[in-house]
Amino acid sequence: MLALRKTAAAPGLDFATLARPEPAAGEVLVAVEAAGICGTDLHIADWTAGYESMTAAMPVTIGHEFAGVIAALGEGVSGWTAGQRVTVRPSTVCGHCAACRGGDPDGCTQRRGIGIGRDGAFASHVRVPSLNCVALPEGLDAELAAMTEPLSVSLHAAELPAIRPGERVLVLGPGPIGLGIAFFAALAGAEVTLAGVRDAPRLALARSLGGIATIDLAEGSLGEQGFDVVIEAAGVAAAVTEGLARLRRGGRFVVAGIHARPAPLDLTRLVRMEQTLFGAYRAPIADWPRVLSLLSRHAETARKMITHRLPLERATEGFDLLRAREGSKVILRP
Repeated sequence: MLALRKTAAAPGLDFATLARPEPAAGEVLVAVEAAGICGTDLHIADWTAGYESMTAAMPVTIGHEFAGVIAALGEGVSGWTAGQRVTVRPSTVCGHCAACRGGDPDGCTQRRGIGIGRDGAFASHVRVPSLNCVALPEGLDAELAAMTEPLSVSLHAAELPAIRPGERVLVLGPGPIGLGIAFFAALAGAEVTLAGVRDAPRLALARSLGGIATIDLAEGSLGEQGFDVVIEAAGVAAAVTEGLARLRRGGRFVVAGIHARPAPLDLTRLVRMEQTLFGAYRAPIADWPRVLSLLSRHAETARKMITHRLPLERATEGFDLLRAREGSKVILRP
């Protein structure tokens, strides 16, 4: 099978032809129907700071946003059958450390990410722990289901500040995560503004979803208006500074972007304004069926987030589209 792999701790990705894997005990083999290119995949391809820990896993097939059909079951797997359609939470745990034994798998100290620390879904087949599989609702297609992972992050970030109907919410960064956050904030009844910098195509896409106002900060300003909630999904230190400056007294600020460098914070102002700071990273697996249900109910709106569909062998074109900010969610069809 064709696979897109990270082979060295340097910029670049390589295609390789591999044997189809066999599921180990406790695993299933998934035939990949759709896989999304994530900002993380772009960082891995360009080898930006923060991903050095995956060096030990190289060469490794990347790709962690996907959905498909169970093609085979490993020894000891129960509760699943061949032919079931699933999406897969990419964070795998060891099951043996103190956190896992204590019922806190999200605190696992030996966590490995599918597509980062073990082979991922930019291939026709991928083996995954059966415990990471989430069944798809009847009728939900693979390309929408492949967005469950990033949208679970978006939902988690949108729910942390407990947005109330009518509140003014600013989302900074119109990438797939920020777009999803704005979408869920609008569904919660908020007055949402999504801001970007030289991001005309993605901001236009946001407006097409309905209930989302946009501003390109290269051409305009947020002014002095205050927001009840600000959610940063840009991964840029300046966005944190800009967002906190627009947060009203008693407001809630969520950092969802991954930052390569520390960001300065005016903690004295944060204290005196009695503001609350949240960090949003990984959604619990209990959120995944909720995201799938939302995708089913808002399928045609959510589908607008997918801007390009490509075969796996043209994956590099998809990466170029994201670098140029011409694409939002690029779906590969292995």
